[in-house]
Amino acid sequence: MTRASLPPLPGVGFKPEHFAAIRQDASEIGFFEVHAENYMGAGGLPHVQLAAIRADHALSVHGVGLSIGGARGLDADHLARVKRLCDRYEPESFSEHLAWSSHGAEYLNDLLPLPYTDETLRLVCDHVDQVQAVLGRRMLLENPATYLRFAQSTIPETEFLAEVARRTGCGLLLDVNNVFVSCTNHGSDPRAWLAAFPLHLVGEVHLGGHDAEELPSGPLLIDSHGAAVADPVWALFAEVIERAGPLPTLVEWDNDLPDWPVLATEAARAGEMLAKGGTGLARAS
Repeated sequence: MTRASLPPLPGVGFKPEHFAAIRQDASEIGFFEVHAENYMGAGGLPHVQLAAIRADHALSVHGVGLSIGGARGLDADHLARVKRLCDRYEPESFSEHLAWSSHGAEYLNDLLPLPYTDETLRLVCDHVDQVQAVLGRRMLLENPATYLRFAQSTIPETEFLAEVARRTGCGLLLDVNNVFVSCTNHGSDPRAWLAAFPLHLVGEVHLGGHDAEELPSGPLLIDSHGAAVADPVWALFAEVIERAGPLPTLVEWDNDLPDWPVLATEAARAGEMLAKGGTGLARAS
């Protein structure tokens, strides 16, 4: 099973709107990430651009449609398309979400949460094993942003993720913004969550922006990927790097896309923190 890895540098999600600017200067970007589902066609401009990006940069392929937590099993055709994409570009990393997004033939265009139970654990492990066997490569599993908790959950999220990794040999993708969003929404401490998380299994870190909606019960944070990384998320990221050392770190910005210099500046800030071990560069939360 292939175990390639990304460089411990800042990366960004590739967007076609930025292609020309990237070709002029992306010297400070360590890798690019694309969503697998955007490149499942056989050819055309998307693949022309991606091939040019891949020729000069490390690549992460991030899946959003495998529905790893789906009760009906994986879509074999979808998984085969992911394999063709990975075989074509040989990315340093492939990742997916700890979530479900389809029911039978219906795709819900969302990443929905799971109850953390022994039954769900067995299901997720079976699906991760299947993905890794078909792709012939180790995958990373991402912690979700959640807005509710299941009463039937019996396993803490950090323990659930660690056990999936132990049973399957997969790595983990640590989304720091998702940690902050989920813990804020549930009234828990993100630093305690990170203290329980197995950082030695992390193959990639995600940073991103979020939106807030004021409710009578308090703020509800939404993982929007449509804004700059918030100061408390930078602070948590600094603590992660201080503990774990430099890790491949992606700045996600998928909606309300800014001009390339704005995104490049966010990546540069992540790069400074990686180079200095996280110390002294995160603003107070």
